[in-house]
Parts: sequence; C-alpha cells; structure tokens
Amino acid sequence: MGIFSRFIKKDSSSHIQPATFLNPHSTLGELDLHLIAEGRHEQLWKALGAHVRRDDSQELLGTAFSVWAPNAQGVSLIGDHNFWDKNTHHMVRIASSGIWEIFIPDIGVGTKYKFAICGKDGRWVDHADPMSRATEIPPLTASIVEESNYMWSDSEWINKRTKFESWRSPVSVYEVHLGSWKLGLSYRELAIELVDYVRAQGFTHVEFLPVTEHPYGPSWGYQVTSFFAPSSRFGSPDDFKFLVDALHAADIGVILDWVPAHFPKDEWALAQFDGTALYEHSDPRLGEHPDWGTLIFNFGRNEVRNFLVASALYWLTEYHIDGLRVDAVASMLYLDYSRKEGEWLPNKNGGRENLEAVQLLQEATSTAYKTHPGIMMIAEESTAWSGVTRDTSSGGLGFGFKWNMGWMHDTLQYLQHDPIHRVYHHNEVTFSILYAWSENFMLPLSHDEVVHGKGQLVNKFPGDRWQKTATLRALYGFMWAHPGKKLLFMGSEFAQNDEWSENAGLQWYLTEYGEHQGVQKCVAEINALYKKVPSLWEKDTSPEGFTWLVGNDGAANVVAFARWDDAGTPFVAITNFSPMPHENYNLPFPTTGTWTEVLNTDDLAYGGSGITNEAVIINDAAHLSAQVRVPPLATIWFKRS
Repeated sequence: MGIFSRFIKKDSSSHIQPATFLNPHSTLGELDLHLIAEGRHEQLWKALGAHVRRDDSQELLGTAFSVWAPNAQGVSLIGDHNFWDKNTHHMVRIASSGIWEIFIPDIGVGTKYKFAICGKDGRWVDHADPMSRATEIPPLTASIVEESNYMWSDSEWINKRTKFESWRSPVSVYEVHLGSWKLGLSYRELAIELVDYVRAQGFTHVEFLPVTEHPYGPSWGYQVTSFFAPSSRFGSPDDFKFLVDALHAADIGVILDWVPAHFPKDEWALAQFDGTALYEHSDPRLGEHPDWGTLIFNFGRNEVRNFLVASALYWLTEYHIDGLRVDAVASMLYLDYSRKEGEWLPNKNGGRENLEAVQLLQEATSTAYKTHPGIMMIAEESTAWSGVTRDTSSGGLGFGFKWNMGWMHDTLQYLQHDPIHRVYHHNEVTFSILYAWSENFMLPLSHDEVVHGKGQLVNKFPGDRWQKTATLRALYGFMWAHPGKKLLFMGSEFAQNDEWSENAGLQWYLTEYGEHQGVQKCVAEINALYKKVPSLWEKDTSPEGFTWLVGNDGAANVVAFARWDDAGTPFVAITNFSPMPHENYNLPFPTTGTWTEVLNTDDLAYGGSGITNEAVIINDAAHLSAQVRVPPLATIWFKRS
C-alpha cells in the first residue's frame, strides 16, 4: 500500500476523495502524483492550483492550494488572508513529488494569493499560481481563488459538434482582438454586440487572439502569463463562458489562439519559478527566444509538457472551445529558428529539428481530438515542414489545418502589382493550386497583414479609391471560391482605412459610407452563399474538388475554375483582376446546363459598376463554353440549375 493510500477516504457514494496525512482536503491522490510525474495528467487543473472545499451541505470549509516547485527550499502561501506574510502559512512538500500543498480554513472565492518561493540561493520571490484560473486585472499580478457556478446551455451545440467534419464543412472565421473590436466592451456586452454582428456577417466561427491573461493590456496577448485564466480585463471566467455560450446559441463556433511556444521573463510569473530554470531551458541557446525576448518552454520535461497539454485541454473542456489555433509553430519546430551559427544546439541526431517540441505538438493534437471529437487544431506554420496535418500515427503533427501563408503572401504580392504588370506575375495567383492538397489548408488574411506599416488590405492595391475597394471585393470572391477554409481579420470586412492598432477601436463610423457598406454587404452575402454550396467546401482537401477552366490567361488578368461536391455538382468562379471589363469573354464550363450568376462582386449593391450576366445556357456537350461579361476587378460565381 502506498503512503497516500492509507489516508484515502470514501464518501457515502463511494467516490474516492484524495487526501494526505497532513491535508485531509488535498486535491492530490496517489494516482495524480503518478500521472503528473509521467506527464500524463489530462486534467491537471483539478489537481494543482487553488480549489475551494465544501462539506456535504455546500458550506465553505476552506481552500486547498498546491504548486509544483521541486527545487525550492521552501514555499509559503501569501495573500489577503495573512496580510501577505510569508512566515504565516508554510506549505508542506509531498514526499519526492516536488509538489507543495496547504489547506487554509474559512477562505474561499475571491481570495487574492501568490506563492512565496525560496530558491536554493535563499532568495524569496513571490510568484503567481501557474494553474490560477482567475487573476487580478493587470498590471496587478495576484492570482484569485475561483469557483465556477456557470450553467451551460449549449448541449445541443456540443452534441452536434461531435459529428462535425471540419475538413468537409464550411469554415469561415472572423478573427477578433477583443480589446479593440469595440473599445470598453465586457465579455457580457460582447455576447450581445459581437454575437449579433458575426451572425449578421455570416461567419461560421470567431477566432480570438489570446484570451489567456497577459501583463500588457495594449498588446496582442501573445506573451502569456496565465495559461489557465481568461483575461480579467473584460470580466470574470464565468463571464467569458457566457460569451462562448452566446456564440454557440447563435450557431457560431469559437477558436482560441493558444501560445505554447514561449512565455515572458516576468519574475512574478513562470520564469525561474522555483529559483531554477523550471519551465524553461537553463541554456539560453535552447531557452531564450531571440526575436521576442521571451523564454522557451522545456518541451522535453514531462511536467512541462503535461502543463501545456493540460492547458489546451482545459480550454476545450471547461470553456467548450471548438478549436485552438497554435501560434508560432515554426519557432517551436526548429532549434535554429531565427538564430545564427553557434547560437543553437543540435538535437541528439545532430539535426535542427526540435524533437521534444514535435512530441509535445503530437501529444496535444492527438489528445485533443481523442477527448473532444469535432474540434479543430490549427497550426500557424510558415515553413515547408512535411506532415503538419498528417495523422500522428503516420509521423505527422496531427493538426486539422495549417494556415496557408504562401497563398496569403503570393496573392497579396500579385495584387500589389499595377494591373498592367500583372501579366508578368500571373504565376503568383495560380501557384497555390500546385500544393493546395499537400496539407489541409486554411486561407488567412490575418492581423499580421494589417500592422507594422503594412497598411490595411484595401490600401495595398494600386488605383483610385473605386479600384481599391473593387479589388478587395474581387479578392474575397476569389478567396472564398479557392480550396481551403477562410479567415478574415476584423475590420477587413468593411474595408477599414487605417492600419489596425490594438490601442484603438475599429473605424465603425466608416460603415455609414456607401463604399464601406458595399464591401461589408458583399462579405455577408459571400458567407451566406458559401454555406449553401457544398461544392465550395465538401472536397476542400481533395484535388477531385477542383478543375482549372482558365489558368493561363495572364494577359487578361483572368482566372477561372470549377469546384465540385461529393455528388459531382459543379460550381464555377471567374475573377478578373484587370480594371478593364471583358464584354465577350469565352468562358469554358464544366458541364451542360443552365448556369446562373449567383454572385457578382461588381453588383451595384456593393458599389460596383453593375456589369452582370443573364442566365447562360449550354446544351451541346461538345462545345462547353459561352460568351460572358466579366466586369472589371470582380469575381463572378455561376451555379448550375
């Protein structure tokens, strides 16, 4: 019998309650300690951190605290309850586990606390709880005892999600920075305004830039200090659950940016947590990120890998999140990422691949998909790493999708050329089809493209104002017809003028003007049509779902292709990236039938010139082409009836 087994107690329902000799209210049992040591505790947040304890009548008993700090000489709990005095509540180390714990009677929800940790050098440092589920509003840094009372109402959504096949379903993502979508809104206010807007615009999902707590408010949130706590700037953890629940009620999925690549050097957070490089590598050639001034997780350590995998599972489990977009995957995969010769260490085989990071990503993706059917794991990976979306059983990383950064770069580069010169760069707009099925792709026009002097999308294109907005509408029509799922950063849907700033809200006043209303209406109707046309998404991951109709007409700046669904139903898209209309363009069609124009981004309703087509009838299978009117800087969709 193990040392802890002697003290395990059973309640009237025979549910085993972990307990230790010194702490009868411990959250840690023998199995927990074993799983933590092995790096396999999939619900780590239920074992470590702060947990309110109640009796059978739900009366407060107190709160149990536990923290992993294996190299500490001593750990004390400090907080509101003891006037932040490290000499009052010394925590007890559990055998050789490296975990310290204590139970404090009569304190509960809302208590602010930290762990005062004495390193081997005798220096005491106050740290926030790595497992805290709620925090003070930054710049304050204390952890807060939290207990959720939220009652979810999305069981229908969750049940439906278990059968969701994302790779063969419509996925159109609206990327949002919560703090600057509209300034000053709380989670509960966003549950009204943001939900109504996303539903009206027709997106299937929202993706939030990191919601996990971070120290600097006017930032993007990618330097995370609390991997289990939603930012307190917008409300409580239950308030964030309310927002997710409201989105689900509106039939909108929720994706979170998740950042396992690095963390900031703040002394009060994870850095040198127990006086040693605990979560990070001690060698700066492995443990420091040269670009961002941050620390890199020690992915090879069982407990650290467990911490990160559990963080991913926590958001999926406790917050009903529908997908995680993993940030900066490329920086994780390569030991020499952004490093010069001599600034990095090779792996055990002498290579540049970070084998421990690969293992972490494989474990995170496979476990997430195993435990939460129907979710999406999405990689922001910008290199040619093979098998990002291949199953882990075949040596892949196991992601559901990879951001297609090549498509984004090439397409925007093509559109920045003057139309008269685009003939010489036609391959930039067609090249993506050559590798379109090498991975399961998502096409992003993300926040990265509208910051740091890059300007807004609408201002990247040459020509006068009409040409700029027309090009933007044409791009969206082309993008939504192109193989791959879609992602668009907030503000781009109404052609925001100014470069995005995390300190300022979006320029909503622009939507009072016709040209911006036109783009906004165009995006909404593109999304509405997209969801109704299986040909545009059912075979996204298969070359059988795509056929070139016009691929080499660089002189006219025209591309055209057909998309197909499982039933063999075709759908045609043609885009003219020239400011010159083509009145009698000979367009090949894939089959006979009556072809109806269902989208034209040149429609007067969008601010276009109004060059449209009547129904096109093709009766002769030997002559599958017709003369169509192709407006300037526009995309047309044809549906067969």
